[in-house]
Amino acid sequence: MEPKVLLKMKNIHKSFPGVHALKSVDFELRAGEVHAILGENGAGKSTLIKVLGGIYTPDEGEIYIEGKKVEIKDVVTAQKCGIAIIHQELVLVPYMTVGENIFLGREPMKGKFVDRKKLHEEAQKLLDAYGMDIDARTMVGKLTIAKQQMVEIIKAISCQSKILVMDEPTSSISDKEVSFLFNTMRTLTAKGVGIIYISHKMSELDEICDRVTVMRDGSYIATEVVKETTKDRLISMMVGRDLKNYYTRDYANQGEVILKCENISDNHMVKGASFELRKGEILGFAGLVGAGRSELMKCIFGLTKNYTGDIYLDGKKVNIKSPTEAMRHGIALVPEDRKHEGLYLIQSVKFNTTIEVLKEFIKFIHVNKNKEEEITQRYIDMMATKTPSTKQLVGKLSGGNQQKIMIGRWLATSPKILILDEPTRGVDVGAKSEIYAIINKLAKEGMSIILISSELPEIINMSDRVYVMRDGKVMGCLGHEEVTQEKIMKLAAR
Repeated sequence: MEPKVLLKMKNIHKSFPGVHALKSVDFELRAGEVHAILGENGAGKSTLIKVLGGIYTPDEGEIYIEGKKVEIKDVVTAQKCGIAIIHQELVLVPYMTVGENIFLGREPMKGKFVDRKKLHEEAQKLLDAYGMDIDARTMVGKLTIAKQQMVEIIKAISCQSKILVMDEPTSSISDKEVSFLFNTMRTLTAKGVGIIYISHKMSELDEICDRVTVMRDGSYIATEVVKETTKDRLISMMVGRDLKNYYTRDYANQGEVILKCENISDNHMVKGASFELRKGEILGFAGLVGAGRSELMKCIFGLTKNYTGDIYLDGKKVNIKSPTEAMRHGIALVPEDRKHEGLYLIQSVKFNTTIEVLKEFIKFIHVNKNKEEEITQRYIDMMATKTPSTKQLVGKLSGGNQQKIMIGRWLATSPKILILDEPTRGVDVGAKSEIYAIINKLAKEGMSIILISSELPEIINMSDRVYVMRDGKVMGCLGHEEVTQEKIMKLAAR
């Protein structure tokens, strides 16, 4: 017997000034299934979900919940229809307890006052029922990102949600936490909940998804059964072309050692880490969340001032105590969290591209506008960034284009060593392929690159050598010809 259809969206259109974001999109979700939506940034995934969640009203089209036509005019209506959306940026209140967040706006009352005892008891029952080791009285701000996601899920369940949308839920959590999340999702689908799953991680499809719908340029392309399709077929549908040599990499003999680090410690996360980087090499750093990879690079870039150990550049010992000193030595760092640590989202592409090289076009009080424009356009062209103009606000661009601008900014400083921390996180497959090609080109031209990534296929296919870290320590180094996921995990896991 065919599973019950929970949701049907038919012929959905949505336009904004100058943009036809959704063009006759169809989508169906069945009870008890995990249905992925794939597409490059700008494909229309987020717009479709915002229509479902009542954030946008469609210009045309129909929505049916369990066979009944509904008009979802706002978020409250969506919630009444049993729809809950867990956004990539969680919307919990950090200074309230888990229980208070779960029942926010629906608190049990005792006369005129909130019955906090009942509130926390009811929340704890829900948490225990789904095997979540979380105390309902804990402040949400003290929980890990993964556990905060669990609280969002329980909040949705407490509202009797039948349709759950999860937007990039594994982008910032460890493999162990991913496993727990997937087990929770299976528990939900066994109870008949339908889950819409949005992710750029193709490897997750086989593990958790039943069907996948592909979108491109605001249009519906196809729906496939995950077990009956292939990664290459899905990528081809997403980008409208075959991505040959997805991981673009020319392995060559590297030059002399350009950077040597000995016994680096930060008295917190990094404990006596040592490694070498050669000229023209792409050096991978693998490890589980909390292994200390990012913290090690912050020492090298001068963001951590109170580190111990020795750093040698071109054989000479250096003392780097600030990013300015690191840049003077030819080191650049593209941070992991581009939105909070890197980009100025309310500023233009031009501002973001040139902010580190102001001296190249500003002399005293004179600003050479032509030079500023020339620098910006150079890195737009180099990175193949899609933007209407150099004046476009960065916050209005897709994640992939934001990342290209972030990389372009640091390339403008003409570094000898480029540190890339999770350079393709939240980036679609087309943009990933383009970023890989740029990284390969830079290495061929002699730039030395340190690549930190939680995606093992990325590390394995792009790196000449891979250092593996665990608990702040370097556990070993694997050459390109010997590196495998199994060997990395053996070194990374306790």
